Amino acid sequence: MNESRERGICTKSELDSVENPPGIHRTTMAYSEELMLCHFSMKKGAEIPLHNHQAVQNGYVVSGRLQFRNAAGNWFVAAAGTGYNFSSMQEHGLIVLEDAEVIETFAPLRPEYADN
Repeated sequence: MNESRERGICTKSELDSVENPPGIHRTTMAYSEELMLCHFSMKKGAEIPLHNHQAVQNGYVVSGRLQFRNAAGNWFVAAAGTGYNFSSMQEHGLIVLEDAEVIETFAPLRPEYADN
């Protein structure tokens, strides 16, 4: 892990991506203890299981379509141009309906995402 837990100016091409779960590729971009920026490339059919985390999450769908869901069975479709927010500890998951590119921020940072 980056001991300073901080990454300033960078370009996506100089960073490694991590595939987890299958079909979901995350590149952790700039971050500090207070805020983290991630880029996601998602393949049609990939799923992120229901989960929650301490960080508040904002997202913006650059391209593609995603179906978000929660434990109660509620869902919404986010297409290109859609922004969304999940509160701290709010359970959520998704299914990728079309190949997608997504930008997300987390506040504070998600420590498990600061490894790459």
